[in-house]
Amino acid sequence: MPEVLSPDQITFYNDNGYVVLERHLPETWIERIRAEIVRFEDEARDMTASNDRLDLEDSHRPDDPRIRRIKLPHTISETVNELLHSDLILAPARDLVGPDIRLHTTKLNMKSAGYGAAVEWHQDYAFYPHTNDDLLAIGVIIDDMAHENGPLMVFPGSHKGPVYDHHANGVFAGGFVPSDVGLDMKDAVELTGPAGSISIHHGRIVHGSALNTSDRARRILFLEMMAADAFPIMGSMTKWDGIEDYDSRLLCGKPTLNPRLKDIPVRIPQPQPDKAGSIYEVQKGLASRAFGTVK
Repeated sequence: MPEVLSPDQITFYNDNGYVVLERHLPETWIERIRAEIVRFEDEARDMTASNDRLDLEDSHRPDDPRIRRIKLPHTISETVNELLHSDLILAPARDLVGPDIRLHTTKLNMKSAGYGAAVEWHQDYAFYPHTNDDLLAIGVIIDDMAHENGPLMVFPGSHKGPVYDHHANGVFAGGFVPSDVGLDMKDAVELTGPAGSISIHHGRIVHGSALNTSDRARRILFLEMMAADAFPIMGSMTKWDGIEDYDSRLLCGKPTLNPRLKDIPVRIPQPQPDKAGSIYEVQKGLASRAFGTVK
């Protein structure tokens, strides 16, 4: 029996590739995450360039700190790590991909008021193809999310379609323009909700988010994971330091040495750009963009 999700929610996710649970987290959790963000913003005040912890906006200055991503926050924040391992996160994930789950990665994307960077349209699976597509990302909505502050947008049902070409000039560029592949923007859906809500989206769904042009921040914590029997395909951008490291990322259930193979489309994200890094850096190689760039 499902732990958290109703049968209708599970069916909706399977059909559309996403689901939103409004006010899923207690306010105390959101307050704790916001306090951690303040700590990292203070850290950014002395920085002049991005490092392995914080990814800075191109417009960042030490006297006007602008963070666009906190990298792997579960490794540098006890609060995020505790939330990641809680049933608030793992119970709905188990309802969708089963009892055995590995962590893929975490990131806290920051869209500060008035200048938060866009993320061009893409599929997560294009970055990390696996032997099956029981991969999902849980987004913890930290600020009330509405149209004007650049919410996550998805194309419902696109998780059942092709893996689109994310290359530009023969190099992996991590995105594409929907109209170039026959997707109509009128079909895109915004995943909005009050702080404390969570969104869950499938690893193959086409998604992106526009600039934050509002006077309110839009911050979202992404916790990405997959079924334990989904193994990365050679050439994937998934970190792989051996089976011991891979098994150390088990969030719940049991590990396995038997990959489950599914007949699904695959593209390899190679060759990589000369300046590989976060998706923001990779997407600078795109020949054209659907969203504007930050000033």
